Amino acid sequence: MTEATVATEPTREPLLSPVDRISELLFGLLMALSFTGAVSVTEAGRAEIRVMFVAALGCNLAWGLVDAVMYLVRTVADRGRWLTLVHSVRGAPDAQAGRAALGRSLSRDMAGLVSPAEIEAIRRRIVALPSVPAKPTVGGDDLRAALAVFVFVVVATFPVVLPFALMQDVGAAKNTSRAIALVMLFFGGLGLGRYAGYGSWKLGILMAGLGTLLVGAIKVLGG
Repeated sequence: MTEATVATEPTREPLLSPVDRISELLFGLLMALSFTGAVSVTEAGRAEIRVMFVAALGCNLAWGLVDAVMYLVRTVADRGRWLTLVHSVRGAPDAQAGRAALGRSLSRDMAGLVSPAEIEAIRRRIVALPSVPAKPTVGGDDLRAALAVFVFVVVATFPVVLPFALMQDVGAAKNTSRAIALVMLFFGGLGLGRYAGYGSWKLGILMAGLGTLLVGAIKVLGG
């Protein structure tokens, strides 16, 4: 990657941000729960458990692939938007037009924190770049991040379905699966709360409750 490319692309955390990691893990967990929650304690035999296991894993494999591809699409779109801004600033007829383009790209919160002098300094650095990529590209880091998305969604399947494979009593397996799911939801919320900087344990409890409601909604809607 050239110096110019580094300078003209937004800095991204290694692979996935904490929010991305936790969100993908919880998404895969909720998908798996929609299958384990449908298991009947009184009617399920080993054949039905096997079918559920395969269906849950297959569903998460499919959605993990979809999420990974969409991650790459989103990455290219965000990078393309950034490069479009850089090209518009460099091609502006005058300094005022370049500053206006930068100002329009700022969020409402950021606009109140950046002074005209700072916007002008950014504009000058962009104009001074020796070269700028013509279009966004996908690199090795992006592919590894997409793979991580896929893995997180798929891995979330196993903690909640393994009790059915390891325990003969379907009722006990279902209770164990639910307990594991609640713990995972709680720690997922805890991680999001710590990342956001507030109410980590409260958000953990909220996430556990929200996950329970979402699974119920998925079942009602036929998921």
